Amino acid sequence: MEIYNHPTFHMACQQFDLVADYLDIPAQDRDRLKYPKRSMAVALPIHCDDGTTKVFSGYRVQHHLTLGPTKGGLRFHPDVTMGEVAALAMWMSWKCALAGLPYGGAKGGITCDPRKMSIGELERLTRRYTQEMIPFIGPQIDVMAPDMGTNEQIMAWMMDTYSINMGHTVPSIVTGKPVNLGGSLGRRESTGRGLAYLVGRAMDVINLTPGTATAVVQGFGNVGSIAALSLQKFGVKIVGISDAFGGLYNPKGIDVWELEKFVAKEKTVVGFPGADPVTNEELLILPCDILVPAAMERQITEKNAAQIKCRILAEGANGPTTPEADAILAQREDIFIIPDILCNAGGVIVSYFEWVQDLQSFFWNESEVMDKLFRILEGAFTQTLNMSRKQNISMRFAALSLGIKRVHDAKKLRGLFP
Repeated sequence: MEIYNHPTFHMACQQFDLVADYLDIPAQDRDRLKYPKRSMAVALPIHCDDGTTKVFSGYRVQHHLTLGPTKGGLRFHPDVTMGEVAALAMWMSWKCALAGLPYGGAKGGITCDPRKMSIGELERLTRRYTQEMIPFIGPQIDVMAPDMGTNEQIMAWMMDTYSINMGHTVPSIVTGKPVNLGGSLGRRESTGRGLAYLVGRAMDVINLTPGTATAVVQGFGNVGSIAALSLQKFGVKIVGISDAFGGLYNPKGIDVWELEKFVAKEKTVVGFPGADPVTNEELLILPCDILVPAAMERQITEKNAAQIKCRILAEGANGPTTPEADAILAQREDIFIIPDILCNAGGVIVSYFEWVQDLQSFFWNESEVMDKLFRILEGAFTQTLNMSRKQNISMRFAALSLGIKRVHDAKKLRGLFP
């Protein structure tokens, strides 16, 4: 389908096709599993602070609604396209199924640069997007959450806009919102903490001791920063870290707590004292025990896959490793991969908890949330590892196979409407 023509969507389809061949999914079922159920593109005119009117492009893709409402983030980024959003929605479908959540995958985005917009412009853009999406979203239809370039405040504006249109407060329309508006304790930290938990499980598998391990983290947003802090708390030494503007390297270790204070003031890791500057490209091939790509998709490619020097590759971002790079990494038995649909599933799992709490108007404390999160991650990790070993396939192939098969089985049980 031409509307999804984008390298990231082609990559997601390539992964699906390989797994579909492995699972022997009938050809007649494949397009129904692969292509999104519903895709929306909307024009978003807003009044800017300088008195002009500017029109932004907004997207929402709902991949499938077989298991329940769709679930997925909303990102604000200059490079957002329909094809990229469709790929992320597809991956979210497999992720939710792998974790056993009653959701289909979705993703949304607005093509904009939030760093160049005022708070007022961001609010007007968010509310306009929400208004345009009202016919297609709802607590039992499609539930949004924060993603790259969005945060709790964006979700609060979305909830308010939807609630005004419904005539009553509807906290379950979004997740990742402020706690005092029905958000869940632990939601903001869930993806990074979940990643660190799974890294700990991978260290158990390969007999790596946290106190002697080193880590490199690409990306210092919500996922990367919390992952780095959590790993440091476990005793792992963070030797490299980066954001969109550049990176840092210090083989003796970087104090992530101090770095957070620096970034809060300077808005970038660049210039942090006590570490040498490196590019994002150089960062990915630094020697370390744990490599965490937690930025954009398609960062590990056939050009750098052979040069990676880690023992655990923990994919905090969505789709950071291309299929061509995967083929190279498959030949390297020295690297244990925690694939993205497992590694960063903590966010959607706790989003599910938030949705459940909102629907019941009954809220849990943070220790309950984290305990439930780790239980689900443990189950998904164990199932993936067991399938990988039993079938002699990669962890990524095992995770995708589990997720895709569950969606395929559900579609067969429901049947096709005449």
